[in-house]
Amino acid sequence: MFKKPIVKYILISFCWLISIGGVVVLMSFINIKKSQLICKDVKVYIPGNQYFIDMKEIDNILNIKSHALIGRPIEDINIQALESKLKANPFIESAKVYIDMDDVIRVEITQRQPILRIINQNDQDFYVDSHGLKMPLSENFTARVLVANGFIDEPFANKVDTMHTELATEIYKTADYIRKDSLWDAQIAQIYVNQAHEIELIPRVGSQRILLGNADSLDTKFHNLLIFYKKALPQVGWGAYKIINIKYANQVIGVKNQMTKQDSIAAVTAKRDSVIKNTIELSKDTSQTKE
Repeated sequence: MFKKPIVKYILISFCWLISIGGVVVLMSFINIKKSQLICKDVKVYIPGNQYFIDMKEIDNILNIKSHALIGRPIEDINIQALESKLKANPFIESAKVYIDMDDVIRVEITQRQPILRIINQNDQDFYVDSHGLKMPLSENFTARVLVANGFIDEPFANKVDTMHTELATEIYKTADYIRKDSLWDAQIAQIYVNQAHEIELIPRVGSQRILLGNADSLDTKFHNLLIFYKKALPQVGWGAYKIINIKYANQVIGVKNQMTKQDSIAAVTAKRDSVIKNTIELSKDTSQTKE
């Protein structure tokens, strides 16, 4: 009566025992096979058009040419340690290291993308990347990005770091907005912070300064500026204003130069006409005296 359950239990236990034994044998085989694998090569892939990191720098980090990796048993290579070494470089945003089926170590690197260069009040230069993180300059490559200077008190400790001041964060937001718009990216040449810690923009065309104030309502402010460019400047000329104030979201205030080019010509003409008139009058008086 009880034989069938007992036999069934024995069969199930026997199957489990065979399965566990098979797994143990398989793992042992894999470990033996793995211990025989040798790293055949190291392939590095660095996408993008920035060149902060080159193969020489990667070799210095991973010791590729010295054959510290090639020829070594794969089980002796710590992949996580290699990734950590690469990520410690301030110009590397992310690093992925893995071994393919051909026993080749593959290294995929993503470089940081600078969008802004800041020169603070202490004459320290540093980049700000696309994520708003500070990063040092490079001896290998100089990025063509927007430059911000003036009364900027953002400190820099020569390492990848977050922003410490609200002003620096607003400068980053402004630069990021400008770079994403092809029109303003072509028109704005520089960011300047004045003594009142307000953001000013220096255009490539025209001698005026654009008073932005802060990074609030950037869409509205730049829209207002575009309308001012299209409607007001063509009537008076690009050199008519010394300051274009767009820091108020609902208006644009143009502060004219003391004397525009047109005013200067008009003043010279008026002065010339006055001299001629006085000369004529003086001649008349002289002739009358002679008489």
